[in-house]
Amino acid sequence: MELHSIKVFLAVANEKSFSRAAQRMHRTQPAISLAVQRLENELQEKLIDRSAKDLLLTDAGHIVVDYARRFENLERELTTALVELRDNSAGRLAIGANESTSLYLLKHIQSYRHLYPKVKVQVRRSLSSRIPSQLVDGDLELAMLSFDPNDERLVSTVIYNDHLSFVVSPKHRFAGRDQISITELGMETFIAHNVVSPYREIVIREFQRHKVSLNMDVEMPTIETIRKMVQRNEGVAFLPRMCVEQELDQQTLREVRVEELYVERKIRLVYPARRTLSHAARAFLEVAMPDSAG
Repeated sequence: MELHSIKVFLAVANEKSFSRAAQRMHRTQPAISLAVQRLENELQEKLIDRSAKDLLLTDAGHIVVDYARRFENLERELTTALVELRDNSAGRLAIGANESTSLYLLKHIQSYRHLYPKVKVQVRRSLSSRIPSQLVDGDLELAMLSFDPNDERLVSTVIYNDHLSFVVSPKHRFAGRDQISITELGMETFIAHNVVSPYREIVIREFQRHKVSLNMDVEMPTIETIRKMVQRNEGVAFLPRMCVEQELDQQTLREVRVEELYVERKIRLVYPARRTLSHAARAFLEVAMPDSAG
């Protein structure tokens, strides 16, 4: 089986077009079609449903695409490894993080870039639920998570302790209080994050346990928009404290402790257990975890 044919098929699948794949690979369309036909003949499976108006993959086609992407990741790892043989400080590093954990990465990336300016660092914003599989499949080398993936194929190390912060506007009726009870929150409008997370479920469960209404009448796509809504006194919110530290320091938001609801968030650095990390990734571990490096 030729790797070139697999690359051609992956290009066709990604572009959903033989002609666009030909343009992307600087080949003629007949050459692209022939390469796909050869691959189908070799595998003895039809990979593309040619009876459909739009380009559709067969079940076998979806399987081949999955493996083709893994081959592509392995080829990228090989290229990176060879580059690093010539220059130990060169290469690339792909780190997965969601919106909130990306903030924690900033100081480490700054230190890392000072030490290894030739390494290309790419932080990929991903849904937390997808990051473990991306690490296992080789799409990412490292990742930041706010939960333990509980996967023996991954190493997970706590590198920062955070907590969910109940925040209100300085104009809110609770702004002058240090502490309140969850029973006082039944009439509040919560500005919620419309991304499912373990912490959202914990908050919902605690309100249910205490038989208090949780009015999530407004849902926003980003933490930034939630912060702005709360600052304008349009509602209240539970947000990771590290995402509102600046606003709390500037007193544009106020944090009030909820007696029955103190939820810790442990920020974890996660990487594959059975795959050799690149020099670039190992160097990042030394920057992010100086006490446990080596």
